[in-house]
Amino acid sequence: MDIQSIVAQLRQEASRLEHAIAALMGLGSQPARRGRPPKAIQIKPKSGQTRRRMSAAARARISVAKKAWWAKQKGKPGPKKRTVSKKAKGRPPMSAAARKKLSALMKARWAERKKA
Repeated sequence: MDIQSIVAQLRQEASRLEHAIAALMGLGSQPARRGRPPKAIQIKPKSGQTRRRMSAAARARISVAKKAWWAKQKGKPGPKKRTVSKKAKGRPPMSAAARKKLSALMKARWAERKKA
């Protein structure tokens, strides 16, 4: 084996270990942050660029339009009531003549069964 190649491999291994140690040391010093960064760190617009502001007149127009929209929404009637179909209500009342006819038919049927 060549001594030079062994030394080169050992140096590569040492540099790899140094990088791993540095990464581990960096993790321990700064805990991972969650949520919005502090205001000092937040990204600011580039110089010359300012945030667009809405004029008071434009805000007033939007306000009036939105109030009209809400008034229209609240003015609508509630959901329509479902109409109950005739089948769900039950049968319509039977007339006296129809009741007499059915009664006679049933009495005749019972009489047939008694005979048999």
